[in-house]
Formats: sequence, structure tokens, C-alpha cells
Amino acid sequence: MTNRNIPLAERLRPTNLDEYIGQKHLVGPDGIIRKMIESGRVNSFILWGPPGVGKTTLAKILANQTEVPFYTLSAVTSGVKEVREVLQKCEADTKSIFSKGRPILFIDEIHRFNKSQQDSLLGAVEKGTVTLIGATTENPSFEVIRPLLSRAQVYTLKSLEVQDLEELLQRAISTDDILKKRTFELKSKKALLRHAGGDARKLLNILDLIEQSTPENEPVIIDDEIVISRLQENPAAYDRNGEMHYDIISAFIKSIRGSDPDAAVYWLARMVAGGEDPAFIARRLVILAAEDIGLANPNAILLANATFDALNKIGWPEGRIILSECAIYLANSPKSNTAYKAIGAALAAVKESGDLPVPLHLRNAPTKLMADLGYHDGYKYAHDFDGNYVKQQYLPDKLTGSKFWFPGKNPAEIKMQQRLDSLSKDTSE
Repeated sequence: MTNRNIPLAERLRPTNLDEYIGQKHLVGPDGIIRKMIESGRVNSFILWGPPGVGKTTLAKILANQTEVPFYTLSAVTSGVKEVREVLQKCEADTKSIFSKGRPILFIDEIHRFNKSQQDSLLGAVEKGTVTLIGATTENPSFEVIRPLLSRAQVYTLKSLEVQDLEELLQRAISTDDILKKRTFELKSKKALLRHAGGDARKLLNILDLIEQSTPENEPVIIDDEIVISRLQENPAAYDRNGEMHYDIISAFIKSIRGSDPDAAVYWLARMVAGGEDPAFIARRLVILAAEDIGLANPNAILLANATFDALNKIGWPEGRIILSECAIYLANSPKSNTAYKAIGAALAAVKESGDLPVPLHLRNAPTKLMADLGYHDGYKYAHDFDGNYVKQQYLPDKLTGSKFWFPGKNPAEIKMQQRLDSLSKDTSE
């Protein structure tokens, strides 16, 4: 008999890939995770995506469908001690003559692990003692240390599409032992789908709330008015902390990039009202200041970084004012992405050309042998020349003459280019 105390989202949690809804790019016929499960060879990876899209469910499906030991830790409640204890068990499993493969360690909310906690995982992952699967709602590039990222592929999960949510709704009504005994009248699903916001757990929590609040002798009616009414009566059923997390931060960034301070402040207000982590907003402002404003106004990154620091000192709720000031300033600032494009072009050149040798004249010569080999020979010290500038080769031989930075048409970068042109002209003369 089904226990009514178990939430609908948990009762309906899939146990195999055929029951799993969404994320076809990962679990569809050609999906990498499906192929891993079917082959029985699972490599370390991190699942990155918003809440309620199936990260933990995928891990549990792996546990159900693989024949290797499976361990789970939550970064919220586990420290280095717990990690080491689990890794010791994994090492014992790996050495066992009965082992059918590497144990799997699933870490939920891995972004909450600090550096030392993440460092404690490196050796086991490197030696193949354990296969690591992490789940995070935050960008792993910022929250997971680079050595760990280099050992684990990152797979991005997306918010569920409307058709996914509708399929989930029909499955809940038709297969859940409790719900299938009720009569449902689906008059309008618009509000239900809107408030779910691509989150399967939210959808099922709202459905669970409406069903439980409807007398057993009456049909369960789903329409916009009832959904809104029930959510107002019990706001806790709707997790505002995750509301449209990725869509709203995207709108916020694009509004600043597009120089619309009013839209920027509106989307900021949506995040503040939704309970977004202020540090997450401030971090994105620092990135935007470098990527989208850049050399057009180098003071922008100073203000954005000061905003990040001030938030740590001032706290909440006054921190919202600091964020507002920064967002308005950045929206009104001139824009340039030439620094962003330059590093992209340079990285592409590195990828194509490989590790080209540093020209001999640019190398240091701390020993006589290195000096005899020509290290540092012919180097011109810029400060010995007029204007502290001298023209010489700084790029590898195969890239001589390559350009990666192309100045924009804003006054700051035009002035930079004019200075370089003037110095180059004076040197050539």
C-alpha cells in the first residue's frame, strides 16, 4: 500500500531510463549516459543544471542498473572525514576479488564542497579507485576546482520543456497508486506549467497539494484559478529560490549588455524577490564587466569587484542597493567585447599550433650554459628606449605578425590604438 506521507515526486521517481522524462541529449538512443549504463562502463562526470530536472534521479538509475557498489554523499552534511571514510570503503571494494567494476560515488550539491574537500577526492579519482558523479546547480567552472574538472566530464541538464511536463502530469495521474483512484478534470494547465517553470519536482508538488486539498468525494479540478489560489494558501509548496534561475539571470545579463538599466533593475528585483544568492549575482556582474564592457571602461570591473566585496561586508537586505547601483552603472557604461574575443582567438591559435617554443631572446638566462645557448641574446629592454617602447618579435616564430586583439570604435580603445600606432611609427623612423 502506497504511503501518503511520501511526496508525489518521490513516489513517482523513475527507476530506469525508459521511465525518465527529458534530457534526450543525454539519455536518448544516442545519449552518452544511456550508452554508459548499457555498456556498464561509467566514467566520472558532473551533472550541471537547475533544480528538479533529474540529476539525482539519473544517479539513482545508475545505482539500480549497474552491478557495482554505489555510495552517496551530500555536500551539505558531509565533510572531509566522511569523504575519506567512503573512499576507504571504495578502495576495499576495488581490491576485492568479487568486484565487478569501480565503485560509484555520487555527491549531491558538489559545489558546496570547499577546496580541501574537493582535493580529498582527487587521488581516488586519479587512481581509478572510484568513479565520481557530482550534481550541481552552479556553474562547475566557478565552483569546482580545475584538477577535478579535468578528471570529470561535465554534462548540462536543461529545464524540462512544456511537452515533458505534460507527459509527467499524465503519467502521475494515470500511474500513481493514489492519484489514479481520483477523478481529474484538466480544464487549464497554463498556470500549473508556468509555476512549474521547467522543474519536475515543482510540478508534482503543486499537483500533490491540489489533490490533497480536494475532498475525496469531489473531482480534482486543475485550472488557473485553483492553482493560483492553492499556491497563495501555501507558498512553501513553491520553491521561489529556484524560480527560473537560468532564464532570469540570462535576461539580466542581456539587459545590461544591451544598455537598458530599467530592464536590468527589473530582472535584478525578480532575483532578489525570488531569494537568489546575492554572491551569484555579484559574481556574474564581475564577469560581465570584463566580457561586455572591458576596455571601453576598465573602471567597470573595479566597481563590479568592489560590489562583490561590499556585499560580504554589508550583507542583506542592504546589499540589494549595492547590486542595483552596480547594475545601473554597467548598463549605462560603453560596451566592448574585444578582450573577450582576443583571448578566444588566442586560445584557438594555441589549440591549432600547439606548444610553440618561446623565442630565444625572450627567455631568461640564469646560468652560463643557457647564455651560451643563446638564451636572452638580442633582447631589447623597452625602458632603454624613447617612450619606453621598442619594436621586436614577441610572438613565436610561426605566429609572427598574427593579430588577436582588434580595438573597438569606442574612445578608450581608439586612444589605445593611436598610442601604439604612434610608438610604432616613431620607432620605424
